[in-house]
Amino acid sequence: MRTLAYGSWPSPVDAALAAAHDGHPEYVGFVGDEVWWTEPRPAEGGRRALVRRHGDGREESVLPPPWNVRSRVIEYGGQPWTGVTDEDGPLVVFVHFPDQRLYRYRPGGEPQPLTPVSPVGGGLRWAQPQVRLADGEVRCVLEEFTGDGPSDVRRVLAAVPLDGSAAGDRGAVRELTDDRHRFVTGARLSPDGGRAAWLAWDHPRMPWDGTELLVAEVAADGTFGEPRTVAGGPDESIPQAEWAPDGSLLYASDRTGWWNLYRDGKPLCPREEEFGGPLWKLGQRWFAPLDNGLVAVVHGRGATTLGILDPETGEVVDTAGPWTEFSPTLAVHGERIVAVGASPRSAYEVIELDTRTGRSRVIGAAHDDAVDPAYCPEPLIRTFTGPDGREVHAHVYPPHHPECTAPGGELPPYVVWAHGGPTGRSPLVLDLEIAYFTSRGIGVAEVNYGGSTGYGREYRNRLREQWGVVDVEDCAAVALALADEGTADRDRLAVRGGSAGGWTTAASLVTTDVYACGTISYPILDLAGWATGETHDFESRYLESLIGPYAEVPGRYAERSPTEHADRVTVPFLLLQGLDDVICPPAQSERFLARMAARGVPHTYLAFEGEGHGFRRADTMVRALEAELALYAHVFGLNPPGVPAWEPTA
Repeated sequence: MRTLAYGSWPSPVDAALAAAHDGHPEYVGFVGDEVWWTEPRPAEGGRRALVRRHGDGREESVLPPPWNVRSRVIEYGGQPWTGVTDEDGPLVVFVHFPDQRLYRYRPGGEPQPLTPVSPVGGGLRWAQPQVRLADGEVRCVLEEFTGDGPSDVRRVLAAVPLDGSAAGDRGAVRELTDDRHRFVTGARLSPDGGRAAWLAWDHPRMPWDGTELLVAEVAADGTFGEPRTVAGGPDESIPQAEWAPDGSLLYASDRTGWWNLYRDGKPLCPREEEFGGPLWKLGQRWFAPLDNGLVAVVHGRGATTLGILDPETGEVVDTAGPWTEFSPTLAVHGERIVAVGASPRSAYEVIELDTRTGRSRVIGAAHDDAVDPAYCPEPLIRTFTGPDGREVHAHVYPPHHPECTAPGGELPPYVVWAHGGPTGRSPLVLDLEIAYFTSRGIGVAEVNYGGSTGYGREYRNRLREQWGVVDVEDCAAVALALADEGTADRDRLAVRGGSAGGWTTAASLVTTDVYACGTISYPILDLAGWATGETHDFESRYLESLIGPYAEVPGRYAERSPTEHADRVTVPFLLLQGLDDVICPPAQSERFLARMAARGVPHTYLAFEGEGHGFRRADTMVRALEAELALYAHVFGLNPPGVPAWEPTA
């Protein structure tokens, strides 16, 4: 065992390795008996590949570069593909990210466009396709821009001909609903095809605030009748609805304060845990009904697990296996369930559960130790006490190295990670970005601050009109508690985050003296700008719940914006920005930097061409991660091997 100062331990986890393992499988589905899914390709320009698992177990990336299976509906996207089989084999319909057109594809052929290109604003976008072979069409959510502004947009349910006749003719797209609601999800048809169910909501609500579950009769020509609201409302969030094989309607609702499951309005398994989550992407699935009447469920309090619910008894039997976290994607076929799970020792994998035997196995994207597991961080699930005695949930990853220890008496530096959203949560899974730091002797604390999901609506609502207060206080409470208990060095604390986490990072640097530096990625920095047209439609009214209505409390917007108080930043920072980001646009970062000019605070600004909200390209992630470590090395007096010196731009 070598004795070396914290932050100077040699590590096999370099930035390239961490970047190569960023992201995870998503949108699993069955095409006949085969399992397909999407998967990230950081080394291929950050595209999302469509992966097919053949019957013999072979995995194949179906479409070569530059095909990129990803939707931009509501900017965060949604289910971008679907597939069926007929006498000619698999038939797949998918969204191609660069032009957002729907394409029809058969393996061995070339993709053929099904939808036209619109020159208006953000064009035509599609999500949650469902092929209806008997009708010769694919039904989806259509997002159509009517002007050049981010809010010049309408969303409806639509049917696109499978024969390609709409590829150059917008008029050939059949609209199934009107655009009375600002946001809609894809419709689910009842087993007899006679009814359709979908979700809708309107500004200023976000889907975790309140949604409506709509049901309409389906006419012989496939059009929908007048919809009626059967559940939900302004203060009830329904993130998913499905028809059971017997024709009953299943949905998740948080009417009790927790997302629980209901069948035709009656609770199936009332518990103080979540059977749903925040609907950030259209088509996310936390449950899926099986033909035998059972229901596959992703559920939990904090971390999630995969289980099988018996609606008649309300009992849930959880999957045996090493996985401690499941993402909201599920597919079922007969007695087979496919999900995506991970653990602190394994990245996300595609998992199949056979309900007949209860056996689960990895069938895709199998975790392969890219580095000796001895270098992986060992998480501690902690609950801290924040202001007013409130609970604050966190995952603490102490420095960890199989062959190194620090000199006696030295305390390690720690970086507090604030997740994005802010209506989100840090999952308890293996993340080589965390290992990048912990294996060098830098601790990490992921904070699921008030406002995070997974702990009930009351915990989630702590952030209402308190964004920039509760999140900042909770992160600081964890950081200071680690220092007070002798886990972390009080003088070597940092904070980092992206998107809403970037906001929390910047707000922390403006309003507290807890941190010696910070890393701010693709952030929100100017609330007034963000509230008056500088972001996309989906979140354009989000601040009304997080801060308050702008017309009523404009002073609060100025009071909390880091840009308005840039003069209070006194410690070094790193600012990372994607130049194609339409959610948190570069103007936010540039305005903040203009306020910092000539103040003499050392900082670095890295802006990346071709990157949007969240980095997807390997070279971007490598440069960003190395710059972050260089910042900490400079500020904390560390000497990590092989890391270039930090080069501030000011």
